[in-house]
Amino acid sequence: MKPNAGKLMSVGWMSVVFIFLYLPIFTLVILSFNESPMVTHWGGWSLRWYEDLAKDTELIAGFLLSIKIAFFTACASVVLGTLAALALSRFKRFPGRTLFAGMVSSPLVMPEVIIGLSLLLMLVSVQRLAGFPERGMMTIWLGHTLLGMAYATVVVQSRLQEMSQSLEEAAQDLGCRPWQVFFLVTLPLISQAIGSAWLLTFTLSLDDVVLSAFLSGPGSTTMPITIFSRARLGLNPSVNTVATLTVLAVSVAVVLASYWMARSERRRAQEMAAAYKSSGQ
Repeated sequence: MKPNAGKLMSVGWMSVVFIFLYLPIFTLVILSFNESPMVTHWGGWSLRWYEDLAKDTELIAGFLLSIKIAFFTACASVVLGTLAALALSRFKRFPGRTLFAGMVSSPLVMPEVIIGLSLLLMLVSVQRLAGFPERGMMTIWLGHTLLGMAYATVVVQSRLQEMSQSLEEAAQDLGCRPWQVFFLVTLPLISQAIGSAWLLTFTLSLDDVVLSAFLSGPGSTTMPITIFSRARLGLNPSVNTVATLTVLAVSVAVVLASYWMARSERRRAQEMAAAYKSSGQ
C-alpha cells in the first residue's frame, strides 16, 4: 500500500469516527434553537426554549444540585484516590494489600445497579439504627464518591508508577521530612494527574443516573434523573437547551484545563532544565 493511500485511509477512518461521536451532539445543539416542539419538524430559529428553561424551576434546581454533588464528589474522590494511589505505589508490601487493591478497583468492574442497591440497603440499615443519614444530597454524594475514588486512584497511580522516585529520595537525603517531600516534590509532579482525575470524577458524577436513582430522596432530584423521567413521557425541547449549555460549559472547562496543564508542563520542564544546567556548572 502506498504511503499516501495509507495516510488517506487513516484520515478518512478518523473522520468517520469523529462524525459518529460528535454529529449527535452537534444535532442536539442545533435542535435547541428549533422553534417547533417536534424534533422531526424544523420550525425555524428561535430562543423560546432558552426562555422556557429560565422559568423551569425543577430543571434548574436539579442542575444546581448536580453541580454541588459533582464538585464535592470530585474533591473527595481526588483526596481519597491520591491517598490510595500513594499506598499502592509506594508501599509494595503491607498486610491486606491485595484485598485493599481489589476493594479499591472493584467499583470499576461492578455494575452500578449492584453498587446502588448495596449502598441503599446499607444506608437504610444505618438510618434505622442511628437515625441518619436520610436519603438526599449526602447519600448521593457518598455513592458518587465511592465510584469516583476508584477512577481517581487509577489515574493518579499510573502517574506515580511512571514517575522516578530519585527526586523524592534526593529530597529526603537533603533533610526533608516525609510530609515535606509529599507537598514540595510529589504533589507538584502529580498535579496534572490530580487535575485530570478531578475533571473525570466531576463529569462522572454530573451525568450519573443509576446511583442517583437509588440514593436520592424527596427534594433531591438531580438533573440526569429529571431528564430521564421526562424522556419516558416524551422529551421537552427545553432539555436540548440544558444539554447545549452543559456541552458549552464542559468545553470551556476542558480548554482551560488543557491550557493550565500545558502551561504547568512547560514551566516544570524549564525548571528542570535550569536545575540540570546549574548542577552541571
